[in-house]
Amino acid sequence: MQPETQKILELAKRIKAIAQRGLTYSTDEYNIERYTELETISHELFEVMTDTPWELIRNFYLNKKEYPTPKTDIRGVVFNEKNEILLVCERDDNKWSLPGGWADIGYSPKEIAVKEVEEETGFIVVPTRLLAVLDKKHHPHPPQLEYAYKLFIQCTLTGGKIREAHDITDVAFFPQDSIPSLSQIRVTASQIDLMFAFLHNPGKEVVFD
Repeated sequence: MQPETQKILELAKRIKAIAQRGLTYSTDEYNIERYTELETISHELFEVMTDTPWELIRNFYLNKKEYPTPKTDIRGVVFNEKNEILLVCERDDNKWSLPGGWADIGYSPKEIAVKEVEEETGFIVVPTRLLAVLDKKHHPHPPQLEYAYKLFIQCTLTGGKIREAHDITDVAFFPQDSIPSLSQIRVTASQIDLMFAFLHNPGKEVVFD
């Protein structure tokens, strides 16, 4: 497959993923119509680039039954020069978490960490190290429908400044002994302590469940 073709197919996958998220969460007819059109465009791109008839593509997605796999939650871990950790206050529960969220199709884990930190805080970071890969079931999170793995990626702050985000009400750095009330569905106190353990022991090995 030519690199140009592969690139277009990857873009088509991203368009389809955006459309599916939109159709999942949209409630008004206008947005549903827009996301349905995006989904159709992605199918048409698949058709053009792979010479696969439209009906086969449509039936593939309509009838597809995939093996269920865990979702991936990626969190950026950022410390400042005072050894304080960067946290964001989530609008939906007014509690604090590490910046991050579900992985998006078309982005690598490092790219997701950078994107989420910038979108939620305004800061520019460079990913430097994978700290932990955790299975949520082994940690004291509240019960949730999704089965998820959590990736914690340490990032170095290189620029930017705090700005508003639609799902975030506040952004701040906190020392380890003054961590605010945490959004437990996203991050636990023991996980925050683990991140500080990496700060105090740079040679600490990656933790995984």
